[in-house]
Amino acid sequence: MTAMDVDIAIKSEQWAAHPELGPFLAHAARKTVEIARLKTEPDAELSIVLAGDDLVRGLNRTYLGRDSATNVLSFPQGSAIAGGARHLLGDIALAYETVAREAAAANKPLPHHAVHLVVHGLLHLFGYDHDSNARATEMEDVERAVLEALAIPDPYAEDEVQSEPATPAPATSS
Repeated sequence: MTAMDVDIAIKSEQWAAHPELGPFLAHAARKTVEIARLKTEPDAELSIVLAGDDLVRGLNRTYLGRDSATNVLSFPQGSAIAGGARHLLGDIALAYETVAREAAAANKPLPHHAVHLVVHGLLHLFGYDHDSNARATEMEDVERAVLEALAIPDPYAEDEVQSEPATPAPATSS
């Protein structure tokens, strides 16, 4: 498993009600790099911001010109394989209210949906996209593989009710 550092910043108290989620998201990010065979520098760092809808709406408006909250935003910080003393891959921001609402509507545990969105956001940082059917299928296939390795049901399966996740094993490196 990669030694990528994952920094979790809690910017909304609503996320604080899920203390197990930070280590689970960090583990999922490292698993994504491993399974997707994403090339990173040995000192790579990822920032995950657990925010509320207001903060994500502001980011979405400022950087993408969309005046609405969204579930996840990814902000790359340059080439994922560039050199340097510390290499920040980028930032991933999750909006609590939107993520919680989507999880409830899909009968999915909040941690499962949050992990899926972090995997999705991280893949965007490495150039994956869903701007065509072929690219969407490629991205979804990687997402499914990572989530399966984390014992999370396929988020694209129809009408699947998911049970609460077991507490994941803590990541061996940060």
